[in-house]
Amino acid sequence: MYSISDIAEILQGRWVQKAENGLVVHLLNDSRKLLFPQTSLFFAIVSGNRNGHQFIPALYQQGVRHFLVSEEVDISGLKEANIIWVPDTVKALQVIAAHHRRQFSILVIGITGSNGKTIVKEWLNQLLEPDYRIVRSPRSYNSQIGVPLSVWLMNEQHQLGLFEAGISRKGEMQALADIIQPGIGIFTNLGLAHSEGFASMQEKLEEKWKLFDTCKVIITHYQDDWINEFIESRVQAGQRLVRFGQHASADLLIKTISRKEDSAELELQYKELDFRLALPFSSDAALENSLTCILVLLELGIAPDSIQQRISGLHAISMRLELKEGINQCSVINDSYSADISSLVIALDFLSQQQQHSKKTVIVSDIPETGWTSAQLYERVAALLHHHGVQRVIGVGPDITEHAAIFAAYGFSELQWFAATDLLLQHWEELNFREETILVKGARRFQFERISALLEKQVHQTVMEINLNAMLQNLKWYQQRLQKGTRLMAMVKAFSYGSGSFEIANLLQFHGVDYLAVAYTDEGVALRKAGIHLPIMVMNVAPPGFDALVEHNLEPVLYSSSLFQSFANFIRQEGIPQYPVHLELETGMNRLGFALAELPFLTAQLPGSPFKIQSVFSHLAASEDAAFDAFTKEQVQRFEQFSEALKEVVQYPFLRHIENTSGIFRHPQWQFDMVRLGIGLYGFDAAMAGLSPLEEVSTLVTTIAQIKDLEPGESVGYGRRGRIISPTRIATIRIGYADGYPRSLGNGVGKLLLKGQLVPTIGSVCMDMTMIDITGLQGVREGDPVTVFGKGLPVSNVAEWAGTIPYEILTGISQRVKRIYYQE
Repeated sequence: MYSISDIAEILQGRWVQKAENGLVVHLLNDSRKLLFPQTSLFFAIVSGNRNGHQFIPALYQQGVRHFLVSEEVDISGLKEANIIWVPDTVKALQVIAAHHRRQFSILVIGITGSNGKTIVKEWLNQLLEPDYRIVRSPRSYNSQIGVPLSVWLMNEQHQLGLFEAGISRKGEMQALADIIQPGIGIFTNLGLAHSEGFASMQEKLEEKWKLFDTCKVIITHYQDDWINEFIESRVQAGQRLVRFGQHASADLLIKTISRKEDSAELELQYKELDFRLALPFSSDAALENSLTCILVLLELGIAPDSIQQRISGLHAISMRLELKEGINQCSVINDSYSADISSLVIALDFLSQQQQHSKKTVIVSDIPETGWTSAQLYERVAALLHHHGVQRVIGVGPDITEHAAIFAAYGFSELQWFAATDLLLQHWEELNFREETILVKGARRFQFERISALLEKQVHQTVMEINLNAMLQNLKWYQQRLQKGTRLMAMVKAFSYGSGSFEIANLLQFHGVDYLAVAYTDEGVALRKAGIHLPIMVMNVAPPGFDALVEHNLEPVLYSSSLFQSFANFIRQEGIPQYPVHLELETGMNRLGFALAELPFLTAQLPGSPFKIQSVFSHLAASEDAAFDAFTKEQVQRFEQFSEALKEVVQYPFLRHIENTSGIFRHPQWQFDMVRLGIGLYGFDAAMAGLSPLEEVSTLVTTIAQIKDLEPGESVGYGRRGRIISPTRIATIRIGYADGYPRSLGNGVGKLLLKGQLVPTIGSVCMDMTMIDITGLQGVREGDPVTVFGKGLPVSNVAEWAGTIPYEILTGISQRVKRIYYQE
């Protein structure tokens, strides 16, 4: 444990204000994740458009008394706070973690590489649990902030550390190496992931290798010749390089590999010892990760027989939290691949973002060895669940059941206990899950996937996967381009461009957008019912919806004199003194909006109206196209003229906004008070062409229902449009135009991704099915996944083939297609 005075001394920081010398147990960099106020040290980190210093007063009110700052702060009202100034709060976090690491002499394994870091770490944790009490990075906490937070978890009970290090630009690795201080280093591979910040692959490799400068043992495998040469040239005196591969000089020599569909058998040699291992995987990536782990175990002195026993129980790891639609109007978060305190906190944070149901339920198993007593462990688990607003707790396992009294003391509304998963399943009907958000969090041996399978609504085998991490990265990219003080409105109309409703709004609300916008009143009502409390602008309102609009505190866009008068009359009849509205101005889009000629109407009506003008806005017609920049400038000038005239009659400030996604990127000088971010959230910005740093959010995947071999003269589909002229193998997949796959993509126009290859459609697209030509493609089976768009097949390609734009493809995906939301 450290006192706040210890922290100040370690950092050589300057005291802004000194109060009681309390203990620091928890490091906090995100005000939304506060758990233990009295013992937390808050790092006011400044990044992009976010400044942690603004959250200090609110955290103080919640009980936090220790703050690390890099800017001057107003200490009035913070009289009991310890406030220490440092030049850089991120660097300070790293210095504290490095100091903490030096207090321990345990073996630490540091892992880096382009792919496989987290899987290798999690598999090593599984394989080495019988021998060590392990501290490891939660999920993929491998960044400049994630690594120090991970290492801070180390305590005197631990015997082994497993930490991964990820970098995105030159100059980042040294800080992580100083924090992790590994004795054994693992280099998984060198790939293209996160290459944008490096001048070359050589530079990227050199930067990653800095993690291993002080390692005694470095474990990797034989790769491309230039990589091998680099590695061999970097091994220092006193270091030992240990590699696997089929190269004759490999320390772990792969003599033969015999693959089956879902398994492989390897004949291996290590230090002149020949042995065979059967692995429960067959893909190249899984074998590479497995062999990395096997070589680590061998280096740690674990015998092949024991390795075989452990490796047989190895299982594929879900690297993501998934939010799915559940039975009886429930939402289900499946995180059943592991159970430990760190990952439980992450899962509970994700649960806290979900506002669609007032009732939150957690199904949690025994948590394996943590170094604490069971009483200490479950006291902390109960506190975490209570802090995150969980009402219903279902515990599974003998240990957690034995400590049920701890949970009872926290006043949860419902507590249920089962000594084993089978017992819970026997009482399934009695549990009566309904209209609640359920987190399923269990250690692997409890097989909670059986619980998840019963909770999840079984529908269409065609699935739209929504990557919430990608959406968040896109949001942050645009936030970083906003001028100081500029607000952000997120467009979630049209079912969030096909991606969902409350699921997307929850994420945006949690990560600090200022406004939401929907097209119609019923979309806004659905968000309110799902617990969204952000201001919501409704762009297309009509008199029949006025009641619902006001009942749910939605803010309408007024775009014509008739609508203005109708809503004003309604508000007066309701006796509401002032109601928030937005005015849309016509500047050249010629869609909706008050024309400049209607300015006299507005200047006459606004002073006596029952409205509070929240914002005045317009639409840019061609902000993405340089050919129309002169017209865009004209639009902005008209907007300024119109809005300045309105300022003369509206005697209070209101927001002005005209920029859409492409405008944010191309015309930062016209951001005004707020911008509207739409399709950019989902990974598309027409202004960027091929230079886009955005990541596509949506992946549409279906499955093969049936495979057929056809002979010349036969045909495929309605109207016999798919003619067979040579022996052909086709597959029927579970998607059609009723799901949103355009009928225009039939007859070979459209292509889909199967086993890494593009395959054309054949015949007409049917309502619920489409046929594809898989002739010559090996190893295809019924049930195999087929990507409609996503990684390897951008939706922009599909849109181009269909003669349309990505917007139409995304918004056209039917709501009968199951959505899965995941966070890695």
